[in-house]
Amino acid sequence: MYQAIVFLPLIGFLIVGLFGTSLGAKASEYITSGLLVISAALSWVAFFSVGFSETEVFTVPVLRWIQSGGIDTAWALRIDTLTVVMLVVVNTVSALVHIYSIGYMHHDPNRPRFFAYLSLFTFAMLMLVTSDNLIQMFFGWEGVGLASYLLIGFWYKKPSANAAAIKAFVVNRVGDFGFALGIFGVFVLFGSVNLGTIFANAASFIPAEHGAEAAAGGEAVLNFLGYALDKQAAITVVCLLLFMGAMGKSAQVPLHTWLPDAMEGPTPVSALIHAATMVTAGVFMLARLSPLFELSHTALLVVTFVGAITAFFAATVGLVQNDIKRVIAYSTCSQLGYMFVALGVGAYGAAIFHLFTHAFFKALLFLGSGSVIHAVSDEQDMRKMGGLRKLIPTTYWMMVIGTLALTGVGVPVTVIGTAGFFSKDAIIESAFVGHNAVAGFAFILLVVAACFTSFYSWRLIFMTFHGKPRASHEVMHHVHESPPVMLVPLFILAAGALLAGFLFHDQFIGEAYGEFWKASLFTLPDNHILHDMHGVPLWVKLSPFVAMLIGLLFAWQFYIRSPETPKQLAAQHRGLYAFLLNKWYFDELYDFLFVRAAKRLGHFLWKTGDGRIIDGLGPDGISARVVDVTDRVVKLQSGYLYHYAFAMLIGVAALVTWMML
Repeated sequence: MYQAIVFLPLIGFLIVGLFGTSLGAKASEYITSGLLVISAALSWVAFFSVGFSETEVFTVPVLRWIQSGGIDTAWALRIDTLTVVMLVVVNTVSALVHIYSIGYMHHDPNRPRFFAYLSLFTFAMLMLVTSDNLIQMFFGWEGVGLASYLLIGFWYKKPSANAAAIKAFVVNRVGDFGFALGIFGVFVLFGSVNLGTIFANAASFIPAEHGAEAAAGGEAVLNFLGYALDKQAAITVVCLLLFMGAMGKSAQVPLHTWLPDAMEGPTPVSALIHAATMVTAGVFMLARLSPLFELSHTALLVVTFVGAITAFFAATVGLVQNDIKRVIAYSTCSQLGYMFVALGVGAYGAAIFHLFTHAFFKALLFLGSGSVIHAVSDEQDMRKMGGLRKLIPTTYWMMVIGTLALTGVGVPVTVIGTAGFFSKDAIIESAFVGHNAVAGFAFILLVVAACFTSFYSWRLIFMTFHGKPRASHEVMHHVHESPPVMLVPLFILAAGALLAGFLFHDQFIGEAYGEFWKASLFTLPDNHILHDMHGVPLWVKLSPFVAMLIGLLFAWQFYIRSPETPKQLAAQHRGLYAFLLNKWYFDELYDFLFVRAAKRLGHFLWKTGDGRIIDGLGPDGISARVVDVTDRVVKLQSGYLYHYAFAMLIGVAALVTWMML
């Protein structure tokens, strides 16, 4: 069953990728979508059979892979609760995106290629989440990077799409460089890249009776950048390098700049990349390697700090964006920050719970926005929408459900609420009781980000669906509801956005935590965060609800009751508005520091290094000298007989003179 879950998308990719042109678009759509639906159904079977039973971790062998020196790795599927949760998330969202794309991409002439890329992306992500060793994880890691490049740049005739694809690829390579170094470091410290061996050795790497600082001042076990590191320093450096990879893949500050630009791809791609797959790879990786991160308080502190800053930063930028997809993209960036805060304070269950619920409501919002874009003739600027509520009512209510889940609407201190109410509030509560030095700072930023999230989410709803129509009469005349093939996936995702939190909160973060997760998530014995987060003061439990309410009221005031207020505020605070609209000028800063410098260096190496020195003194210079010599020799060949006779006489005279002397 597990081989089928993983390899059915690969089979779909190979069939359609190789023979899609011959099969035709319809057959390509049905083959890839059908195989993904089967894979998704089997994933749910695996979820209940592993998560709700006493089944411990086990591996499913596939083939022998690398045997070289100290590396002995087999290609195997590691199956535990964390794996099956990710299988459900990846395959469910991917199957729904495949089905949705049948309607959304109906007029595109390159549908076989598009569906092949979708299946390749899904297979790469499945390889990542089922990996039994770090090399296999890196294979999946790079696979989703390649597939994201192909999907973001799918409309390759658009310069902006090509630029966005290259940007995503390059920024992720920066993070992946750190991830690769982290894998090398793990191999040096533990002598293996197999997860089972690493986890077994991690338990005794730093003696528990001495606490986390046990190895400080001990013998050097790792040399890095010229420094000899003891065990504690080494594990911290390795964890930070691994986290660097997660920062790139999961779009954390400062490696976040690729994610909003990735909106240049088709909307189903946005849903697939930003809801459940590529951007959650970093979160999954940290949860999977929790036995290592638990050994370094410093690394966890950095993870908490970066997550909190990202949650706040992305929420502030989302306040003023006008592209409907970019608003949701910055929302994704912010929600990933929440997940990393939970990882940083040791609430791994809460982080994966939010990953699980977020997949449903964020995919719902992205696909809902695609339905809006489909209705208004591919327009994405919310300033050119408005008044769509009665024209596309089904899409409207689906977007409202997604917004309710994203903003965490629910009744505090009860089990009545949307998916985000359970998972996001759990993260905020875990930050409040977290024991690292920046947990309190993170708690404050997350509550503020919750307020901003509510504001920009309802701003999107009000600008898009309420008020007077701001589109042209021709566009409004053609507004229509999406076909059933696009709406049915929205209904399924809406059910998840409403019910996933209520149905599964007990397993992910409640009383059934131990029986559900078993050994797939690791925490030190002194980590009592799961117990502490359920005993926080009432005002902490109420704070996300109050923040959500404040954001909703301000959005209603600004975009329903007094639509002129935002323009007046923007005019009064032009500097702040420009700062947020330009995304804190990260792109401009990187352009100044890295892009221009790299271009100047490249131009110098091209023109001076390669052109003048290598080519000038090398092949071009030699060939030029040969041409010069031959040109002069050619001039001696005049073609006149008397010239040749004269030259012969001079030669004879010279020869006679030489012999006489």
